[in-house]
Amino acid sequence: MNYEESLNFIHGRQKFKKHPNLNTIKLLLKKLNNPQDKINGIHIAGTNGKGSTLAFLRNIFQAEGLKVGSFTSPFLIRFNERISVNGVAISDQEIIELVSKIKPIVDDMDKNLKDLGPTEFEIVTAMMFLYFANNPVDIVLVEVGLGGLLDSTNVFTPKVSVITTIGYDHMKILGNTIGEIANQKAGIIKDKVDCVVGKLPNDAFNVINQVCQKHKSKLFVPEKDYFISNCKETSWKEDFSFSNDLVSLNNLTIKMLGQYQIDNAACAIETYIRYKSINNQSIEYKILKKGLMETFWAGRFEKLNENPTVVIDGAHNEPAILELSKLLKNHFSNNEIYIVLAILSDKQYLKMINTLASISNVHLILTEFSGPENRKAADMNDILKAVNAKHPVRFVPKWKLAIMKSVNEMSSNDLLLITGSLYFISDVRKLFY
Repeated sequence: MNYEESLNFIHGRQKFKKHPNLNTIKLLLKKLNNPQDKINGIHIAGTNGKGSTLAFLRNIFQAEGLKVGSFTSPFLIRFNERISVNGVAISDQEIIELVSKIKPIVDDMDKNLKDLGPTEFEIVTAMMFLYFANNPVDIVLVEVGLGGLLDSTNVFTPKVSVITTIGYDHMKILGNTIGEIANQKAGIIKDKVDCVVGKLPNDAFNVINQVCQKHKSKLFVPEKDYFISNCKETSWKEDFSFSNDLVSLNNLTIKMLGQYQIDNAACAIETYIRYKSINNQSIEYKILKKGLMETFWAGRFEKLNENPTVVIDGAHNEPAILELSKLLKNHFSNNEIYIVLAILSDKQYLKMINTLASISNVHLILTEFSGPENRKAADMNDILKAVNAKHPVRFVPKWKLAIMKSVNEMSSNDLLLITGSLYFISDVRKLFY
């Protein structure tokens, strides 16, 4: 197979539903000689913040001179991004080689298991484990795809488990209460493996705490075990201090905006420190500071253009939109903000729209895009009357035209933000790169 045929094989697995257990991925990995048992990894779950926390961790480890593998989803520009080494995606040829090893096994499993054959994400997960087993790195950072308990990444024992945030998203799969969603995320907690969490609602914390006690896992919690202070925002940077029982770090700076990014950075620092402590290794302030400062994560309030300022952000659920609205109020209260918004129909899109539309200096244009297979974009035209806004909200069906209209109305001091879905901003980003 060539590269295109390899991708067609992977993406052609969409017709298979998500499995109710991990039996299929475990069988696939067993037929590949259990590559997941050969990696030294950290497992990262959470409703939001997984990718950013992983990016901070990756850059801290890289600043130390380590070779760092990453597994992330979804990709923004090319599929290869999902498996990377030191932030560099693996090659087309490596994708072809991985698929060529896995496809015969999958074909055989299809015959025997019928409609229980491996799903797309199970295949991609197996590719990742196989790649890092055959191409060893110092550490692999593994991002959960969805949930935790039944996610196909949940088949290895990490050195540290991380749960960044817990909020309402994917309720049809994960549950309708914060406690039920937390129980799914807590599925990544393993016996006697340290667990670091970000800021969690009380209901979620109680579930995580109980699961940690059951597994005799030490739990590290913000404002109890690690602390953030001296937060100060500048135009395109956030400054803060961090402390725990082992270190006190002042004058830390990140280039990713938002209080939630400070929270993600703190979660990454605590995870790094616990990992180093487990391995009886020292912690260097210069390495941490350098790693944090150099962290960039595409699509997370990413500036694509200046004069006018154009930013994309992958806020794709209600908790993320709430955090994004805080960022806009804190950093851009003196600017007129134009937002082009497209959201998938399976999200709480009316709540998301109303949150942004209620900001006094926001001018909102709703639009549509071609969603990924089997997932439609919300029909924005139908809900205009239900939006409560400070300024008139418009619907422009073609998203490129929506962006052009916004740019034509803006002054040089205004901000254009394009958001609502990671899949949407992936399409937008291709216009600028």
